[in-house]
Amino acid sequence: MKHMKEIAKFIDNGDYVETDGGLLIHGAIMGRGRYIHSVNGKDEQVDHNLIPTEGITYILGAALGATSKISTWYLAVFSAAVTPVAGWTATNFPSNAAEITSSSEGYSNATRPAWTPGSVSAGVIGNLSSKAVFTIYCTTSINISGAALLSSNTKGGTSGVLASASRFGTARTVNTGDAFELGYEVELIDT
Repeated sequence: MKHMKEIAKFIDNGDYVETDGGLLIHGAIMGRGRYIHSVNGKDEQVDHNLIPTEGITYILGAALGATSKISTWYLAVFSAAVTPVAGWTATNFPSNAAEITSSSEGYSNATRPAWTPGSVSAGVIGNLSSKAVFTIYCTTSINISGAALLSSNTKGGTSGVLASASRFGTARTVNTGDAFELGYEVELIDT
């Protein structure tokens, strides 16, 4: 991470492009993330994310600026068939995405599950060795259309920082008693 000051300068100067593959900085540095999810340990799928402006600003501020580091992050799931955009924030995420918050028609966890990453290795950090588990509870079934990484553990909460969001390529239909497992990893690479 020896080039973080340069990266911050490029972003401050608008020298970046959001691509389908991630955020391309100064034509050479790529930041990207992905959600890895399964139902009852089967049919694992991978979907790439958007790191919204709020997330980019926080990451750079915490790494290079005076922004205080957030020590714990949480995963959320949503049901709207909507693609995240750069302007999404923690404040508007629950309504924009139709965050799944009900414990009777959603998942039984009292709060958003914690994202517990391992150590950074080869420019990647993630929780694939300890994925978050959403214990599904519903009368028929629910569709999970996407996921997000936020700094607040409150279901439907509108405070904090939205670091990442993704609409899944295929919505996941889950039934009561299912375990929806969710991992997230992010990487910074020099292209």
